[in-house]
Amino acid sequence: MRRRRLAPDLPFVPVLQGETGADYLRHAEMYETAGVRLADEPLVGMGSVCRRQTVADIVGAVGQLAAAGIRLHGFGVKTAGLPALADDLVSSDSLAWSDRGRHEPGCSPSHKTEANCLPFAMRWRDRVLDVSGLR
Repeated sequence: MRRRRLAPDLPFVPVLQGETGADYLRHAEMYETAGVRLADEPLVGMGSVCRRQTVADIVGAVGQLAAAGIRLHGFGVKTAGLPALADDLVSSDSLAWSDRGRHEPGCSPSHKTEANCLPFAMRWRDRVLDVSGLR
């Protein structure tokens, strides 16, 4: 990647984008063609997963990429999609806890809402781990 030559001290993370599973796989091929071996990367992002995470071809593509040794981070993985993707993702993120927290009154006088409350976030995390069978 050209950016790495320009700033070798910065930790760039390649990100795959797509609408369908085939799109993600095609984008991975584009990286390989450009000389970026994704399996050698410490982490590869998988963008725009939030709206398509339970679609069978996306789940299949994530499985194929993981089977090829690519360490994937899923951007915007929702609780409903996590059980189908969890075995093939190294990590994931979601703003769901913060969004939900915006609608909850604060737990102390210093919190207007729970949007940035660590105990609220940790309770949400515990529920996600329980629901997804990751614990």
